[in-house]
Order: sequence, then C-alpha cells, then structure tokens
Amino acid sequence: MSGSRSKPPLWRKAVKLLVRLVRGAPFAHAYAWTPGLSLVKPAGGDDLGEIVYRGRRVGTLLHPEVLAKGAGEEIFVIGSGPSVKETRVGDTGPSTAILLNGAMSLIGKEIGTPLAVAVEDERFVWRHFDLMRAKIDAGTLCLFSVGVIRAICELDRSWLADRRIILIDDIRKPYRARRRGATELAGIASATVSDDGLAGFSNDPSFGVFQGGSVAISAIQFAAYCRPRTIGLFGIDISNADRPRFYEKAGDTAKSGIAGAEERIVRHILLAREVCLRRGTEVANYSPVSVLRGTDVGYDPRFAAATG
Repeated sequence: MSGSRSKPPLWRKAVKLLVRLVRGAPFAHAYAWTPGLSLVKPAGGDDLGEIVYRGRRVGTLLHPEVLAKGAGEEIFVIGSGPSVKETRVGDTGPSTAILLNGAMSLIGKEIGTPLAVAVEDERFVWRHFDLMRAKIDAGTLCLFSVGVIRAICELDRSWLADRRIILIDDIRKPYRARRRGATELAGIASATVSDDGLAGFSNDPSFGVFQGGSVAISAIQFAAYCRPRTIGLFGIDISNADRPRFYEKAGDTAKSGIAGAEERIVRHILLAREVCLRRGTEVANYSPVSVLRGTDVGYDPRFAAATG
C-alpha cells in the first residue's frame, strides 16, 4: 500500500478497542505495535537494532548516540506553529534543527540540512506520508515512535529500508512492557519526575522519554541528551493551536489536541528547562506568540523577523 489518507483507517479503532479488552489497561498501548511490528533496540552507540514487520526485516534502528555525534553547541527544536512565519528560522544554520511533524516542509527551503526530523503521532503519517516521502531522504535522521513506525509499515514498509531511524519510546508506556506507575518511574535513575507526578524528564532517550502532549517534549529530551549549550524553540506556540500550522492552508487544517493539553505541555517544558539549566544548557523560546512567554522560559527576539 502507498500514498496518504486524511486519517487512520477505521479498522485501527477496532484494533485499539480489542487490544484494551484482551490485554487490559496496563498493556493498552500494545495497540501501537499491533499487528505485526517487532523491534529490537540497539544495545549501544555503534550497535544496530532491527525493525521487523510481519516476520520480515524491513529496517534498522540507531542508538541516540548517533544524534549526539552529529549535534553541535546549539540545537533548535522547530515546531509547526504559525509564529514560524514571524521568525528568521533560516538563520539557524545547517545540521542544527530537529524539525517536528510538518516543519519538515522547511527542508530544502529555509532549512537546508536538518539535524533530524521527529514524528510521534501516527495520525501525521496517515495524513502526510507524501510529505514525508518528499522531504526525508536516506541521510536524514528520523526520530519515530513505535506507532509511527507501524503506520509507515502499513503504508509502505519498503520506505524504511534505507532510513536512519532512532526510536522514540514512551518511558511511561514502553514498547513490549506494561505501563509504569509513579512509584516505578520514581525509581528510574535516568528519570526526573515532578513532585505532583504530572511531568517528567529523561536523561537517557535510549531507555525512553516522557511524552507530554506534543512531540516537542520528546524532541527536547533528545536535544538535551546531546548536551548542547542552548536548546532553542521555534513554533512551539501552543496558545494558537487552533489556527492553521504554518505549512497548512485555510480549510485544510488537521485537528490538534495541543490547545487542550496546554498545561501538561508547559509543565513538561518547564521541568526540562530546570533539568537542563542544572546541566549547563539554556532553553530559549524564539516564538513571539508562544504561551511560554509568560513563563520562566520567556522570549528571546534573536530570530525575530526583520520589520520594514
């Protein structure tokens, strides 16, 4: 099968319901790899993992260390919020940007060569697989979740053969393991959990990252793993998530759950900033309309669009 759809096929809803009924709430996230996906994680920096779909090896998995080796002192996490149009995002430099979802449309335009692209929600794959085909070449590092990898396999498993993929695994709902509760998460050495348990941060993406309502949360944890001097945020607007993303046209806007998850997203970003500062990494917001302006992250006009 090839091409894109506007949304996941209806039978995916049936799979989701069946998995929950058969495996129960602790394993409801098995929906992400059902049916047919099997992953073998790489053991270390130079080791290669495997992506197996319906019994056939269709791709490889890389360790996050590969991302760290390609990173420099600045990493820019670029989302698809409307404010991207109000910034000089093209001034970020080659191999510095982690492009989230539709921000990959910047490749070959404002962004010549990204550090990586990141997609966490399989609904993006069903809606924009043609964009992924057009923008992600064989040399681009891809941060993909379990569900995203399975959805790609269902559309065109051959596309994965020469792609450089690093797994985004959910530390709360890990691949092939039961959901972790607050007590278990608190006992993980590489994890930092907020006092109320609502936000988390992982120092080791190879073990898993905390997902927090936006792929930006996961991308920030991968960026922090690289130990840069600065992690800069573009297009992480949140407050205007009901408006078309910068790459969308009016009337062709996919539904977003970001606005409804605003508090959760902000909590995760603020915790990430706190952890990063302790490690000598600054987290800066370059979006002029982001909800982050009203928090400790604030707003840095360094990349503000020139005014006439």
